[in-house]
Amino acid sequence: MKPTFDTRKPYGGLTRSLVIAIDVGTTFSGVSYAILEPGEVPKIHGVTRFPGQEHVAGNSKIPSILYYDKRGDLKAAGAEADANQIQALAEDENWHKVELFKLRLRPRTMTLSMNGLRLASLPARKSPVHIFGDFLSYLYNCTTSFIETTHANGPALLDSVIPNHVEFVLAHPNGWEGAQQAKMRRAAVYGKLVSDTPEGRARIRFVTEGEASLHACVLSGLAADVLSSPSKHGFLIADAGGGTLDISSYAIKGTSPLVIEEIAPPDCVFAGSVFVSRRARDFFEQKLKGSQYGTPDSLDHITRQFDEKTKRLFRDRKEPQFVPFGSPFDKDPAFGIRNGQLRLTGAEVANLFEPSIDAAFNAIRKQIESAVGGSVKSVFLVGGYAASPWLFSQLKERLKALNIVVSRPDTQTSKAVADGAIGFYCDHHVSARMSKFTYGVEYLRQLDPNDPEHVAREAKLCELPSGPKLLPDAFDCILDRGVRVKESKVFSRKYCTELTSLSMLKVFEVEVWCYRGGNGIPKWIERSSDSFSTLCMVRADLSMLSDSAEPKQGKNGKTYWTIVFSVEIHFGLTEFEARIKWVQDAGPYHFN
Repeated sequence: MKPTFDTRKPYGGLTRSLVIAIDVGTTFSGVSYAILEPGEVPKIHGVTRFPGQEHVAGNSKIPSILYYDKRGDLKAAGAEADANQIQALAEDENWHKVELFKLRLRPRTMTLSMNGLRLASLPARKSPVHIFGDFLSYLYNCTTSFIETTHANGPALLDSVIPNHVEFVLAHPNGWEGAQQAKMRRAAVYGKLVSDTPEGRARIRFVTEGEASLHACVLSGLAADVLSSPSKHGFLIADAGGGTLDISSYAIKGTSPLVIEEIAPPDCVFAGSVFVSRRARDFFEQKLKGSQYGTPDSLDHITRQFDEKTKRLFRDRKEPQFVPFGSPFDKDPAFGIRNGQLRLTGAEVANLFEPSIDAAFNAIRKQIESAVGGSVKSVFLVGGYAASPWLFSQLKERLKALNIVVSRPDTQTSKAVADGAIGFYCDHHVSARMSKFTYGVEYLRQLDPNDPEHVAREAKLCELPSGPKLLPDAFDCILDRGVRVKESKVFSRKYCTELTSLSMLKVFEVEVWCYRGGNGIPKWIERSSDSFSTLCMVRADLSMLSDSAEPKQGKNGKTYWTIVFSVEIHFGLTEFEARIKWVQDAGPYHFN
């Protein structure tokens, strides 16, 4: 198979554009971009110089950290926020440090175990969307400054595309859904990446980190033997980052052009490297209790050194491990501290990794078992956490029992998701995806007196204007879980409702429900259950039907109107879409 940059099509637009991909990670973030010239093949560039990192050549990631003052004004972000002078100033002026803010956007259905620790409080007058928006704004400004100073015609280039010819691709974990995408879009508006107009909001696109990682693998030539020809065997991308492990399974369906399809619903678990660090912080607090090094500041410093050195290099549970955190004069033999180093056993460090590794293995095994269209034979481990020798060796050993080969790219960089997001925008290799959950709407079901479930709900019977009494809270499936969905495929169901006032057509609403309870279509919507949640509310102005709607006489002479409409779900893209469509021909329908 030819490299992707040889098979990528020239940009078909009529005017120059700029696409910027932003990967806001739990612990580190990166940005890539492409200048789209009409008739030319786009080339991916990475932002490799950020404020505060000028001394580090080619560094493509910055910490996801911000500092705010007492009024809630942003004072520092990224690598600058990690500088010694900023940290000293923050302590003197009592600034508010914000980190791990991405975790605040998680769906409520994704439980987060912080090992007894909590996310820090937010600054004054700041919500998670505001903080996300501030950081997006910071990364965008860093990107435009980089383009301006790196490209020979940088200023003129930016003038030609800003503001109306800049597109953004925002990467997010596989587990993020429509509600999280909506928050990210609001954050982009707040950060002034785009205007708060339909045209501005349309310039924000989304891609899952799993799918972005797939495109990064294609870009880097990873596993060319797997990607070179269609096969009955699938492969799995495991993107191990700071917060989440994003798992996606694919199969090659064609090579000219390269066509890839999802073969299992993507998954996302909180098994990132930050949770190893959180467990380490808790472990050090217990281990050093009663020592002069058991103060909160000392524990934070020791944990930071564990992160930067011990955690990254750990590879053998049988060998003693050391956390170098001080000078040769730092000693406390009773607590295992000599020459400025805290001594740990290999087993102690392995135990800090174990819950994350166990969660990763179980999630990967579950994904392999659910894959359709052929068994998964290869797992590609990517992302910043993939650099951990211990994570890699443990997954390799455990998956070997399942005849799964685990590999990782030697050239993997920290900005793989950002590069892959540009690849997603330009190349669009994935042509079909698997539905993650079951989606549908509420309708009214006819009472069956012989069904105990119906009888138990009989007190809830509601009467239609036309006379029949029906049971509410029935679930009608529009799209089931685990269905292969082509991008062009639209799932639609026809419904009918009876209105007692035509003014209700002005703001006509339909609630789309999501069922997360596994396989099998539920009969009823359990509103108090965590398995059900509102995916979105679709609103439409159907007042144009007022003239054609015919009045009818219902029970007790009450006038009503019958309205027939369809609910359509467009799932094949990376952003869920739903809409209402009215119809002239009633045909078969459910009461809604």
